Formats: sequence, C-alpha cells, structure tokens
Amino acid sequence: MRERSVLITGCSSGIGWACAERLSAGGWRVFATARRAEDLARIEKQGWIPVALDVACSDSIEACVQVVLDAVGGELDAVVNNAGFGMPGAVEDLSRAAMRRQFEVNLFGAVELTNRLLPAMRAAGRGRVVYISSLVGRMSLPFMGIYSASKFALEAVADAQRVELSMTGVKVVLVEPGPIQTRFSAACAAAGEAGLEGDGSRFGAAYARYFAQRKGGGMSEDRFRLLPEAVAEKVVRALEAGRPRVRYMVTVPTYVADFLVRFVPVRWRDAVMQRQVRKRFGSD
Repeated sequence: MRERSVLITGCSSGIGWACAERLSAGGWRVFATARRAEDLARIEKQGWIPVALDVACSDSIEACVQVVLDAVGGELDAVVNNAGFGMPGAVEDLSRAAMRRQFEVNLFGAVELTNRLLPAMRAAGRGRVVYISSLVGRMSLPFMGIYSASKFALEAVADAQRVELSMTGVKVVLVEPGPIQTRFSAACAAAGEAGLEGDGSRFGAAYARYFAQRKGGGMSEDRFRLLPEAVAEKVVRALEAGRPRVRYMVTVPTYVADFLVRFVPVRWRDAVMQRQVRKRFGSD
C-alpha cells in the first residue's frame, strides 16, 4: 500500500504540532513546516520531515513546494493550511500594515501555497485541501474584526474552490476551531501590545485589561477550551473520509456561533455582544 503524504503548515506548536503527531501515528508521511531553525530541529527529532516555510513570502512558498513535490515524486496527498497570525484591536486602531500582515498569513499565503500544489494534485487525480479557519470565520467578534475578516475571506475562497475543483479528484474542506489551549491567545495579546497605540485610542484602558486576560487565562471562553488534539482529530476525519463534510466544527462555542449566524437576527446578536463588551471592559 502506498504511503500517504501530507504537508502541514505552522507546526512549531499547538494545532499544527498536534496534527503532525496524530497523522504520523496514523501512518502518514508528514512534511511539517516552521520558520525558526530551532523549531525545525524539534520537528526533525520527532521523525517528521522539516520544511522551512514563511507563508508571507512567495519565494519561501515556492522553495517549500519544490522540496515537498520532489520528495514525493509529484504525488502529495494532502495539504493542511494551519499557519496563522492574529492581532487584536478595534478596527479603527489597526494600521494598514497590521491589517495586511493578517491577510498575508491567514489568506494569501494559504491560497498561494495551495494553488502551487494543485497542478500536481490534479495530475495525480486526487488530493485533499484542508483550511484551518475559525469560529470567527463564521461570526465576527469585536476587537478581532480584521482577524475575523481574514478568516471570513478564507471561508469564501474555500467555498468557491470546492466547487471549482469538484470535477477533479481534489476535495476542499474547512475546519473551524473555537477556543483551543494553544499559545495563540497569548501571542495575539503580545502582538496587540507591541503594535497598538493604546494611549491614543478610546479603548486604551480596555486594551490593558483585555491583553492581561488573554495572557492570564481570564477570558470567559476559557472554560470551553479544548486541547489541540481535538482539532487534529477533525483534521484526520477531513483527510481520511471518503466523502468529507464541507465544514468540521470544534468546541461548543463554534456550534453556538453557527446557530446564531444561521437563525438569530443580527440586532439580537449585536445586543448580546454589546453586553459582553461592557461586562468585560466596563463603561469606558
């Protein structure tokens, strides 16, 4: 039986690491990407194949694709687009550079990498493309509006691409995690602290509390957090099912968000979020 192969982006920790671990244990040949040399060394120690990749750089994407396709003789079975970057903040407080960075990593990089792999997948007559989206790719949240926008856009691309590839053997699947126990929340807070001019914002005092909660585990959604292995299990289903679902949701809040988006009037949703914002940040 031919060994199946998968390329997973963003494997230095969290969801990417868990996916690599789970798929490797399931007999997949795993090409795991990271940007830093120390992370690539850790990946190699796990027995996975390390590949340097910065999804915000086209040259890096081209080099990664060449390495992987050469290694598999042009027959890659799947790609899991997991690498992501988030910077919280009110939309009015984010610079163009901060907005662009989130789209470069979360959307443009994932799509460019996939597009470069598609010719080989189509030629082989098979392939599976998994995009790791988010709860906020279904329902936009205050202070995460631009990150939400990048994930909304990713979902739009996946929906279009799924139909465009329907006459081929390549299938496109979305996985939508909610709150997961990874470094992402703390990394978001660090990005916000470094990149936002809180002193000049009407939300300056709120940011200080918000970032402290993100780093210290004081978020209301923390009680719903699951381990990254829960996402990895859904990724395995997305890759191994003969007829995969269009979307795989992970965590209770994601199912709740899906229900709210589909069945609850927008004004009611806004009222609920306004109350949550006031509860979290106060009247300021």
